[in-house]
Amino acid sequence: MNVQEIIAKADRGEGLTVEEIKVYQANVKTVQHVYGKYGTLKRKYLEDKGLDWTIANLPEYLHSIDKAADELYNTMFEKLSKDERYKRTGNFIEDYRRQTEMQKLIEEEILSELIYVA
Repeated sequence: MNVQEIIAKADRGEGLTVEEIKVYQANVKTVQHVYGKYGTLKRKYLEDKGLDWTIANLPEYLHSIDKAADELYNTMFEKLSKDERYKRTGNFIEDYRRQTEMQKLIEEEILSELIYVA
C-alpha cells in the first residue's frame, strides 16, 4: 500500500495497522494549536472530565472560548471601572489594591461562566 492510499484510509476513518500508522505519522505533519490562557484552561478541564473527544471541532471551540473570555473581560472591566469602589484615588497602593480586586472579580466570573462548565 502506498502513502496516498494510507492517508486516504486514515481520512476515511478506517483502522490502520502499526506499520501504516508509522507511515502516516512520517508523512503527515500534525498541526500544533496554540490557545490563550482560557482556551488552555478549558482544554485541560475537558481532558480531566474526559469530554474533549465529544467536541467535533475542538480547536475552533477553544479559540471561541478565548474570544468570549476577552469580550467578557473587556465588558466587565468597562462596567466595573465606572463603579465608585474601583475608581482611581491618586494613592498608588489603594489604586493597585482596587485594580487587583477588580481583576479577581472578573477572573472568577470568566472561570465560573466559561471554563468550569461542561
